[in-house]
Amino acid sequence: KARDGLRRDYGKLTVHHIDDFSKPRLEFSTAEQLAQKILELFERGEFDVCKIIFNKFHNVLTQKPTLHQIIPFELPKSGTNDNAPKDGGANAGAAEIYDFEPSAEHILSALLPRNVAMQIYSAMLDNAAGEQAARMTAMDNATRNAGEMVNKLTLNYNRARQAFITKELIEIISGAEAA
Repeated sequence: KARDGLRRDYGKLTVHHIDDFSKPRLEFSTAEQLAQKILELFERGEFDVCKIIFNKFHNVLTQKPTLHQIIPFELPKSGTNDNAPKDGGANAGAAEIYDFEPSAEHILSALLPRNVAMQIYSAMLDNAAGEQAARMTAMDNATRNAGEMVNKLTLNYNRARQAFITKELIEIISGAEAA
């Protein structure tokens, strides 16, 4: 349904999807495959921004629909920067220069695809946790409603049974008095 809505609203854009999320177990390999496909499309220049929409799990009763930008990387919006120099900007540049073994490009080429896959996998897990929480809540409500219905039907049955017994007693007493 979400794919159809996106196609309706953004018909000019290509909407890619994977239908293979119905597996009983979520596996990181699925997120890696999806990340690889996203990165290939990005490198070919087929899109410039990739966002993922999922239900962020907060607790059993709360799952918040979330839009998260995966590509390009976006720093979290926060009011404070813990890495900022404390001396008012005298050392505003890099505090130290690092040498990387292997090269920084090699490290980034290995870590960035894994980071994209981890963001996708995290979204998949949040979504699955929210789905299970919704199922658990629905089953809890169904169990509670079934219990209430059993109690109501038991009460109705007992009332009908008592009315039938009272009617028979009245008939017996009336027959005894008539005789």
